[in-house]
Amino acid sequence: MSKPAESPSNPTSSTGWNFLTNHTHILVCLIRDPATTVRNLSLKVGITERSVQRILGELEEAGAVVRTREGRNNRYEVDLNFRLRHPLESDRTIGELMAAVS
Repeated sequence: MSKPAESPSNPTSSTGWNFLTNHTHILVCLIRDPATTVRNLSLKVGITERSVQRILGELEEAGAVVRTREGRNNRYEVDLNFRLRHPLESDRTIGELMAAVS
């Protein structure tokens, strides 16, 4: 069976890199479903649960995400006013980035 042809309309094409980071993918998922689980994030983003936990920890430590416990589950709130960290984008917020990619 042959691989699907690479094209801009074929999201399953694998070129070895992505335009967005796993941190961004996690943020997109959290905005869509604030009550999602680490396991679901792992499956959706395509990385290990340990990697998801590390990224969530980094986002929480920076103040971009706030985690609250609801019984046995977590709920995540993304700070849409949080400024992007790289100097090239530091005049933009997570909310502006999410509006562009969602």
